[in-house]
Amino acid sequence: MARALIHRGPDDSGYWVQRDIGLGLAHRRLSIVDLSPAGHQPMRSASGRYEIVFNGEIYNHLALRRQLEDGGARVWRGHSDTETLLAAIDTWGLQSALQRCAGMFALAIWDRERRVLTLARDRAGEKPLYYGRSGEAFLFGSELKALRAHPAFKAEVDRDCLALYLRYCCVPEPYSIYRGIRRLPAGTTLEVNEQGRFGQPIHYWNAASVTDPKRAGQFTR
Repeated sequence: MARALIHRGPDDSGYWVQRDIGLGLAHRRLSIVDLSPAGHQPMRSASGRYEIVFNGEIYNHLALRRQLEDGGARVWRGHSDTETLLAAIDTWGLQSALQRCAGMFALAIWDRERRVLTLARDRAGEKPLYYGRSGEAFLFGSELKALRAHPAFKAEVDRDCLALYLRYCCVPEPYSIYRGIRRLPAGTTLEVNEQGRFGQPIHYWNAASVTDPKRAGQFTR
């Protein structure tokens, strides 16, 4: 699956596996922030609680680092925004950390304590993230071609989505051309338990909360 995305990340690659539940995270890296091995992914948090694969950039990560440093002593391993994001999640929790982040991103993070995998996407949906079940497997990735590379993937065209494509000349979010596979909506998170079961995406941000002061802080499914 990772090799299918080599054009997105030609500089480095890595994978991590939790064998007891059959969970694997793989990453192709395009080195932009911190070109050293300290930016290698998948990356584990300093506490050891979280494992993350992250695509994108956190524009305000240096400001977030200063806030984290002001909150207590911290020794950084490198200069990557991925490490900053992990520290923010460790300190403030996932939802609060995402709301503080300014950037474009798609990520998957495994919480060893809660034994939950969470997918998340940036506010504007600049970075893509597809997910869904195919057979007994729960699959996710930055592009459909990564999902197609999994041996359990069934490339069954969703005829309802095909009709949407013919009408709009695109497949609108949150659908994909394949049955059972969806695109995570912008500004949302999705929790997946260790059995691969998941519910509906939940918004951590929406445009109405910014444009309408009366609705500030209100997030809807």
